[in-house]
Amino acid sequence: MPSATVENYLKCILMLSMDCDQSEVPMGLIANSLGVTPGTATTMMKNLQREKWLTYKSRKGVTLTSKGRRLGMKMIRRHRLLETFLVDTLGLDWSEIHDEAEELEHAISEKVLERLDVFLGNPQYDPHGHPIPTKGGVIRKLPQKNLLNLAMGKKVKIESILDQGSDFLKFAQKKGLMPGKLVEVIQRDEMADSVELQLEKKSKFSLGFKSAEKILVSG
Repeated sequence: MPSATVENYLKCILMLSMDCDQSEVPMGLIANSLGVTPGTATTMMKNLQREKWLTYKSRKGVTLTSKGRRLGMKMIRRHRLLETFLVDTLGLDWSEIHDEAEELEHAISEKVLERLDVFLGNPQYDPHGHPIPTKGGVIRKLPQKNLLNLAMGKKVKIESILDQGSDFLKFAQKKGLMPGKLVEVIQRDEMADSVELQLEKKSKFSLGFKSAEKILVSG
């Protein structure tokens, strides 16, 4: 039975591969995402390769095997279903559920997880707008367009929030930048690194470029 550390690494690598839309994930990206040193990440990659979870290439990156991808996808499914349960059923704020789900995802059994899925009504997305993989490991692809590269004057629906940090989620919630809300880019100021937005019928407000990149939208 794989350890929680193995599950965390495989989940992280799979998520990074989907975010950058390439199978080979750079080692630096893995180390930064998990908050470990490059040396620690490299040692772990070699161990995971011996167990046939992935293929490691020195100075290049790693590619998950089919075995590693299956487990990584299973952990993403667990995490996102648990986040949905914590918000929809227990009423936790969406800015505080990530760490809770990180703990629970390693302990819940498949039987309980599938009952939980049915109880929740087989949700397709978690509270942050991220697609929940099916039991068979199929996952919908997130839109690639964000508020920074959105054409001005076009009203679109917010689909997902990329940043899972508590501070950013609280900020997004305060601004009303939630999945399902309609938003329009009124103006883009390259010199000030900001975009002016209008969220449904509320007052206009400005958002920095870095924050705008973290809000994925449809259209």
